[in-house]
This record gives sequence, structure tokens and C-alpha cells, in this order.
Amino acid sequence: MRQFFGTSRQGHLKEAVQGLSHPQFIMLFSNDGQFENHVEELERLYPGVPSIGCVGMSYDTRVIEKGVSVIAFLDGVTAAANVLEQASVMPVRYIRRLEEDIRRVDASQKDTVCIDLCSGNDACVLTTIHTALKQRGISLVGGTGDAGKVSANGNVYEDAVAYALVKNRGGRVKTYKENIYHQMGDHRFIASGTDRARYILGSLNGQPAKQVYQNILHVSEQQIPTQTFKNPFGKLNGEDICIISIKEVDGNALACFRQVNDSDVLVLLELGDYRAAVKDTIGRIRKDFPRPSAVFSVNCLFRYKLFSEQHYMEEYLNEMKALGNHAGFVGYGEHYNNRFVNQSMTCAVFE
Repeated sequence: MRQFFGTSRQGHLKEAVQGLSHPQFIMLFSNDGQFENHVEELERLYPGVPSIGCVGMSYDTRVIEKGVSVIAFLDGVTAAANVLEQASVMPVRYIRRLEEDIRRVDASQKDTVCIDLCSGNDACVLTTIHTALKQRGISLVGGTGDAGKVSANGNVYEDAVAYALVKNRGGRVKTYKENIYHQMGDHRFIASGTDRARYILGSLNGQPAKQVYQNILHVSEQQIPTQTFKNPFGKLNGEDICIISIKEVDGNALACFRQVNDSDVLVLLELGDYRAAVKDTIGRIRKDFPRPSAVFSVNCLFRYKLFSEQHYMEEYLNEMKALGNHAGFVGYGEHYNNRFVNQSMTCAVFE
């Protein structure tokens, strides 16, 4: 298979797809002002080709913050794209669509991946999708777009998740997740006073969450939204840790980018050696795929901001490019199988 990346900083879709012929699956990343028009135009240019899209930034060797970009797979891919609607209420109502698409592409664990772009309510959506994917052991990689809307096959949806099942007819597919944080000291908390709908974390060990965070890190209230780049929370999930980013201060509480529930066990995380973590991920991929044909990744917005502040983003993208054909998008939350995480990178690698 081959992966195509095309872009136009001016938002001209025809410029972005110049040189793209006979695609078998397309992903569209556009800006809020032109998204609907780009979705309609893409369908006219490539009628019937499975496609999904969202509002968001994209990248190959550089980040495209505005305009429009297209990532396409061709030469050896079978794909099916669709949407689960009512993501905030009852996405399971539409699960038969996914089940039928799994059968249609003859999806299997070794050669198929599910890529999803979500408008929100990620945790519920991923739980729903996983009920179908786990039957065949199919992995998932994806993320949350901006502006609360996604597209599938030429149509725009709000409160929905767009997904694609991508089968690599030329070899294997494997997914990876990268975490650049580790636990800070022995801080361990029981969450309470939470608001699941608003992602509010009220108290930690019975004390106001804002005060606990400030007292440990010695930061002002104004510093908290950026301090999370270095010190997010982590939710224990077996031996794994799901990263929870802080969005903003809400009175004496903290509003997060991921749902926290009463009685959740949380730890405080700190930034590790991210350069070493990236090299480790690349090493694992090279061991599994000496010559990958494509790498599609999702990087968190906060990782992008952190790497940019550290003047590392360009170097990072060049290191990933050394693997082969690498492209992806900047998400507002990352998906890995049935897990919704923050400040992480997830990717799918094709043989």
C-alpha cells in the first residue's frame, strides 16, 4: 500500500489533492470555516471513495494549522467508512453499521485497523465501538476533532463518530501508544465531587482539587492550564496509566479534558525524557516493521504545544519521517483501542 499526503495552506482542496489518483480511502482535515464545502467538494472529486474527516490540524514534516489537508491510502487497501450518530446519547443504536462493515471488508486482527474521528463523548463512543471490534481482535487508533462535527462519505454530522475500517491487503497492521510521562513521587488520590458530564474534578482525598495541585507544584492559579503540559493527572488502569489533562480552573475544582468519576484512583504525573521515549517508540516500530509502507499517527494538541515550546516539533516529525511515509493529525484527545487518553501519541503502522 501507499500513503498520500497533500495540503493547501490557503484552503484550496484541488491543490491539496493534486497528484492523487485512484485512492481507496481518504481522510480530510479542514478548518471550521470551509469544512462543509471541503466535504462536499471531496465527494465530487472522488465519488464513492470511503472517506472520513474533521476540523483539525495535520502534519507530515510540518504542522498545517489552517487550510486543508488530505491523507489517502491506495494501492492495496480495502476500506469501509461510516458513522455512529447520537454519540452523546446512544451511539450503540447504530452499532449494526460497524458490524456490517467488519464483515464487508473481512476484517481481521493481523491486517485491519479501525481509524475514528470523534466529535465528543469519547469514552462512551470507544466502549461502544469496542464491543464490535473485540470480536475479531481489531485495534483502533483515532482522536477528537474540533468544532463538534465530523464527516463520512460526503456528509457532515454533529454529535457523532466517523470511523473507517482499513484492511491492508499487502501485509500486517499494528498499533502503538506513546506516553512521555511517569508518576511523580508517591502522590495518590481518590477523586470525589466529580461532574461526569462537565469533566469536573472537585476534590482529591477530600481536599479541593485546585488547592491540592497548587500546593504540590507551587504554582499560581493562572499557571495551572499550562502546568498540565508538564504535570497532568493519571488514572490507573491495570498496569497502564490513562493521562488526564487539565483544561481550566472551575472555582476550587479543575475542569479536565477527560471524564473523572468519584472513587477513581489518580496519580500525579511528571514529564520524562520525551526524546528518549520517541526513540524507544521508533525502535519498537522498526523491530516489528523493518520497512513499513505507512505510518498514520494522532498527536495531542498539548504535545504539539509542548514540543513547539521546546523547539522539538520539527525534529520530532523528521524522526518519525525516517520510519517511512508518516502523516497524521493533531487531536483534542487520543484513542487507543477502548481507551480515551490525553497528551499522548497513538499510531497505526502498515507493513
